[in-house]
Amino acid sequence: MLKPAELIELRGTGPLTLHDRRVFNHLVEAAWGPEMAKPGREFTVPTASLKHPAEPTTKRLVESIERLMRTIVVARRADGAEIRMQLLGTNTIETTINTGSLTYSFPPRLAELVRDSNIFAKLDHAVMRSFSSKYAFALYEAVARRVRLRHVFTEQFTVAGLRELLGVEDGKLVPYKNLKLKAIDAAVAEVNAITPYSVAIEPQRKGRKVVGFIMGWGTKDEAGMREAYAEMNRPRIGRRNRLNKTAENMVIVDDDASQ
Repeated sequence: MLKPAELIELRGTGPLTLHDRRVFNHLVEAAWGPEMAKPGREFTVPTASLKHPAEPTTKRLVESIERLMRTIVVARRADGAEIRMQLLGTNTIETTINTGSLTYSFPPRLAELVRDSNIFAKLDHAVMRSFSSKYAFALYEAVARRVRLRHVFTEQFTVAGLRELLGVEDGKLVPYKNLKLKAIDAAVAEVNAITPYSVAIEPQRKGRKVVGFIMGWGTKDEAGMREAYAEMNRPRIGRRNRLNKTAENMVIVDDDASQ
């Protein structure tokens, strides 16, 4: 799918779960086109396309929709102005004995932002379905946008900036060692394992304190893409152990992770 870059760089997405992010991406793609920016425009998708086939009800889907409606995000326009808005507007779920549908709309400010977007990132459906971590999902989106930039292969972030990029909720994973283990390392490992991209995130220190990060990215060669495709098609159960074994063979340079 093609997703407007501004929707990838939203701040304030921390409360969203991995399922929420998948649902939102599907709704954006289903509505994408000239009609999306028209005020009051509604779109309809089958609920079966938004939930796992094994789920007998729409309970988890409804929870995701309500979180999308409650979440206030901040987007930065090209001129530096900040826009605050909800991710999803009014919606209706209709169910019958055999099927169901969701009719939904986007808030006007979000529609305006999408209408004015001219930067896109290419996201792969199979890859998005394969993630087990919402932090990896967010990192994949961010790298997918940046990898298309010419002559730009690294970017510096403050600690707060990287937390926003990964979608870490305020008040969670505050100590650096927790942020590194549960968000950064987990996200980097999964993106490197199942996507066409390679990414690294290294801490920047002032004395012993971590004050920022530098992120580097690139596109894998053919052999790397074949291995990523193979791992993506292996069972998710056991992936963490496989990634841990790979990590054991890597040289760890971050020997002091105290904040």
